Amino acid sequence: MKAILPDFERETAVPLYLQLFGHMRDMILSGDISPGEKLPSLRNLSESLEISLTTVSQAYDQLLVEGYIHSIPKRGYFVSEMYYPGTASGSKEAAPDRQTPKANQAPPADHTATADLPSREEPQAQMFRAAEGPVINVPEMAYDLSSFDFVKWKKCLSRVLSEHPEALLFESEPQGEEALRQAITKYVYTSRGVRCTPDQVVIAAGTQQITAHMATILRMMGIENVALEEPGYAPVNSMFRDRGFAISRVPVGADGIAIERLPMNIRSAAYVAPQNQFPTGAVMPAGRRYRLLEWARENDSYIIEDDYDSELRYFGKPALALQGIDTAGRVVYLGSFSSTLFASIKISYMILPPKMAELFRSISSEYTQSCSKTEQLALALFMESGAYQTGIRKLRRSYSQKLRATLRALAPLTHLTPHDTNSGVGLLIDADPDALPKGKTSGDLVKEAAELGIPVSLFSPSENSGPIRLDLYYSRLPLDSIPGMIVKLYEKWYDSNE
Repeated sequence: MKAILPDFERETAVPLYLQLFGHMRDMILSGDISPGEKLPSLRNLSESLEISLTTVSQAYDQLLVEGYIHSIPKRGYFVSEMYYPGTASGSKEAAPDRQTPKANQAPPADHTATADLPSREEPQAQMFRAAEGPVINVPEMAYDLSSFDFVKWKKCLSRVLSEHPEALLFESEPQGEEALRQAITKYVYTSRGVRCTPDQVVIAAGTQQITAHMATILRMMGIENVALEEPGYAPVNSMFRDRGFAISRVPVGADGIAIERLPMNIRSAAYVAPQNQFPTGAVMPAGRRYRLLEWARENDSYIIEDDYDSELRYFGKPALALQGIDTAGRVVYLGSFSSTLFASIKISYMILPPKMAELFRSISSEYTQSCSKTEQLALALFMESGAYQTGIRKLRRSYSQKLRATLRALAPLTHLTPHDTNSGVGLLIDADPDALPKGKTSGDLVKEAAELGIPVSLFSPSENSGPIRLDLYYSRLPLDSIPGMIVKLYEKWYDSNE
């Protein structure tokens, strides 16, 4: 192997780690560093080049992420085999001439020639195309990439692929990967006071699959009635109804679900969100939490605690989860990563009381795990590294700022009334239907918001001349753009008649 001696340009805006990355990449592609060769240790290269250990580490991480090198625990970093498509053997000698970026040039964000990217081709989507790859359609909606650290996530994915590829040759466990179940067990104990073992954790692809598992277990226990919050999360109502359960709708007040209205002397499951009720944001006081647990014991019933985004509360310290203060094994705890990572991750979990966990294990062989095993293992590494916890702290600060900016922008707009819950990723707003142009419907409001790239969903249309209630997902908007986007939305909805 030739010596690694990059000619650093100190006056350029390109960071040193990218210059080192580019130089080493070029050496690998040219054959100056052969496949299988061991690279110098981080410290040795740092000392020989007289640059910081962090700079070398960042360069190696980039090489690792892009697949030029791989790591072997306790042995170091090694150059990966290079395969060139279109050749008989895939060897370097058989490869055609390749033009590579200069060592001191930062790669484009998508590592393709940006000049080849098409302009906007459809009115509803922005399309990105690699030089010889597939088209990826991205909805033309506002988004904020700073909300999640994709660089750290990519490193965890890379570690799974480079250090544990053999694990991916086998299907995931029906209950979910043990590494992720262990990481969840540690996290929920330190963050929410939830006490459990990995054997009690069941991982599934989103709320729908979790609810399907829960419905099956409740049926096995002879429970056929479910009490749901009103108003509450509508999809849950449909999921239990479609599985033949009798539904009791129980009103929600400022301190949570009306416990005195829950079924008495009927074995039931009460689906509640005591920490951050959707959509009201109500928080159940400690005294009422113990009353709810007492209701479950006295009526031989169970509580399904939906803790969907308790981390995203922007004042005070979250109260302990119901599960953490339950001493009778009556609480099923539900959690999700969709709000704290990114929506497409679709990884949810439930923590079952020991007896219910045994029931699930007795039928688990009948199911296959629909969550990506690669993403489960990457998430386990992401949580163990502390990146997940750091990301949540960042989200709290960021979303709190966005919420305040949204409320300030809405304050002078007379026909829109926000309902601040100091939590979550969306803000409920009431739109005055009487001030809308004639013929404009609640569906038109959602459509017009989408045309501006603003994510809005309809919570409830106007009834009996009441307000139209909408959910505005401020969390997806870049902070600096919020005032202008809210004004444009208002003008589009009310046609600048003010």
